[in-house]
Amino acid sequence: MKLPASARMTASVAALVLAGLTATACAPGTSDSSSTTDEKSGTLRVWLFQEVNNAPKQKVVDAAVDAFEKAHAGTKVTVEYIPVETRAEKMKAAFNDPKSAPDVVEYGNTDTAGYVHDGGLADITEEFGAWAEAKDTDPTAKEGVTVDGKVYGAPFFVGVRALYYRTDIFKELGLDVPKTQAELAATAKKIHKAKPDLYGMAVGGTSTYAAMPFVWANGGELAVEKGGAYESAIDSAASQKGIKAYTSLFGDDNCPAAKCAAMTGNDVVTAFASGKAAMAIGGDFNHEAVEAGKVKGKYAVVPLPGVKAGEIAPAFAGGNNLGVLKSTSHRTLAVEFMEQLAGKESQEKLFDAMGFLPTYTDVRNTVAQKEPFVEPFIKTLDAGTKFVPASPAWAQIDASLVLPNMFQEVITGRKDVAAASGDAAKKMDDAFGSVG
Repeated sequence: MKLPASARMTASVAALVLAGLTATACAPGTSDSSSTTDEKSGTLRVWLFQEVNNAPKQKVVDAAVDAFEKAHAGTKVTVEYIPVETRAEKMKAAFNDPKSAPDVVEYGNTDTAGYVHDGGLADITEEFGAWAEAKDTDPTAKEGVTVDGKVYGAPFFVGVRALYYRTDIFKELGLDVPKTQAELAATAKKIHKAKPDLYGMAVGGTSTYAAMPFVWANGGELAVEKGGAYESAIDSAASQKGIKAYTSLFGDDNCPAAKCAAMTGNDVVTAFASGKAAMAIGGDFNHEAVEAGKVKGKYAVVPLPGVKAGEIAPAFAGGNNLGVLKSTSHRTLAVEFMEQLAGKESQEKLFDAMGFLPTYTDVRNTVAQKEPFVEPFIKTLDAGTKFVPASPAWAQIDASLVLPNMFQEVITGRKDVAAASGDAAKKMDDAFGSVG
């Protein structure tokens, strides 16, 4: 299956992850908006993200709505598709004014802690535990709806990155697919030396979540939890080793800093798709863009290698969730509709329509049988993924561009790794400390 144009929204939603959708950093300062009523009929309001091409998603959602309304007499579901870029203000308003708030909402998995801190999401731990399908949820996907051991939503889809490479160039130059990160760097430089008009491997100085697998593969972490609070670990010895591994890919022998330091994840994928790079880190959500480019039929994808041969570097688990607002006066119905739309049947249909990877391990195996291109991404997920700290401070850290600035400082030579990571750690700790 060739992914439809609407699959690009996974990249856009991964931008929840890549760019953090950082406007959520400011807490709305809500009071407790919990509803005391639980009406068993009436109108359910649902907010979902507007896709680049919304028709395939809407078709899946409409089917779920029809099934739900038939099973719940006297209940109507109205769905509003909201622009991703304006969602922060809409959610802030919803948290402050329950009368204008939806009952069910789609949100980015990096937003969970911030929304919980702001008092907007309902704790559905009990319902999630009783939901039969939930037992097959990928553990990292579940982590994206969990704060302090409580569950605040249902995972809706996931997105991860792997290594795209040009099969024709590897064959022409007699190269093997890299099995370690050291081999990856060496191979990139061999390619650029042989073909100076190509980046051996396109890399972006602002592509934080393409960089983090190098940190995690070397044993580093973004932060560690101590006594219920987070403390930055980006300046640890292991993290610094990973930062050096990633930033070593920037230079005149592969991807010149002058061109690549400011490149985003989308820029990297565009460079690969247009034939300007022999390798790139891209997501399952970038498949359509690559298929539409000059390299169609001349590339393959493998999991990003780790430090040792046979290891897969831990990838960042991006994606979206569905949640129920505390203020809903239809809690039972809202939870049931959330489960309908985030259920296995709907997620498989969303994969077929949009290319969104399901959050259930068994459904992922089913779609992998249908579409071989997802196999390296599923292997990456199965190998173990990582997530951002479950702190409301994360939005602030993303908004301040702490990590992109750190990588760029090293890439451009303004600071060495120790100084840049030390400064980043201090900024992260200030943010963690600001939320208590």
